Amino acid sequence: MKKRKTGIAPGTIVFTGRRKIEQVSIHYVEFNEDSYHQEKKDNTSMEILYEPHEGVIQWYDIRGLHDIELIQKIGELFSIHPMALEEIADVYQRPKYEEYTKGVFLTLGALSRNEKALSKEHIAIYFGNGFVLSFQEEDSDIFKSIRERLKNNQGRIRRKGADYLAYALIDSIIDEYFVLSDQYTEQIDKLEDEIIANPKEELKSRIHLVKSDLLKMKRSIYPLREASSRFSKSDHELIEDNNQIFIRDAYENTVQVVEIIESNRDLVYSLHDLYNSELSMKMNRVINLLTIITTIFVPLSFLVGVYGMNFENMPELRTKYGYYFLWAVMISISVISLTIFKRKNWL
Repeated sequence: MKKRKTGIAPGTIVFTGRRKIEQVSIHYVEFNEDSYHQEKKDNTSMEILYEPHEGVIQWYDIRGLHDIELIQKIGELFSIHPMALEEIADVYQRPKYEEYTKGVFLTLGALSRNEKALSKEHIAIYFGNGFVLSFQEEDSDIFKSIRERLKNNQGRIRRKGADYLAYALIDSIIDEYFVLSDQYTEQIDKLEDEIIANPKEELKSRIHLVKSDLLKMKRSIYPLREASSRFSKSDHELIEDNNQIFIRDAYENTVQVVEIIESNRDLVYSLHDLYNSELSMKMNRVINLLTIITTIFVPLSFLVGVYGMNFENMPELRTKYGYYFLWAVMISISVISLTIFKRKNWL
């Protein structure tokens, strides 16, 4: 349940989420074009927090948001605005972009999908002169690809500043939105094929689940589009002009993800119509079959009913081949009826 932050002063740090890991871990990376160094410690080892120094970019990847004291200490060391510290610990904060005198702050949601459902993780990124701080709820290494690029000196990331590293972290999360969107597109196509083949009852719940997941994605990506738009238009002194083209590309990617999600949502709504249509067609086929059977058996029932009456004066009952003749008539009626239905494409 969400904790309400009522009756407290703005800028007060309150962890609003559910504690997902026992101990906060701090993954520290220090790099420049010629060197790379990394360390891993937990929140009991406060010496991991180094003073910012020139010539290198420092990246603190903090996993776990429940340690308010640690967040406060980080805020004091890097002169982070109290409002930003408050939003770091608020896991229900919508994606946003804020600029401060000594830093730039972004929050966004990282989505992941397992066999059961879609889950969202609160991510906060703050960068300043020569350092980047990333905060996340869980211990999963969602920035593993960025870490590998830094370690192996791939691309331009080691030659760039803190603003580019922050962009790379955001871009990696947006890339995951693309992956998820493609997965849902494939799932929708599969559902469509299954509905056409056999509109079973359990498909309805699966359609509803996909619809719910897409709504969750929409709620995450829409404000992220707004935040990345502000980021791409920023003229803050911490953002280098030659990095603006990359940041604009991140914004354009969010726009593409929004379009894919909207397209998928339209397809999901059409799946509801397709499901109901296929179910109606299936029912109509059953009704048509029953109607045809009834139509064939009505005259047969009439004949059987007539000759099943117990009257003595029924000449046909004493005919030598009357029984066989009646069968011939009934079979003829059935064959003629089936032939007519076939020609009219009712079968």
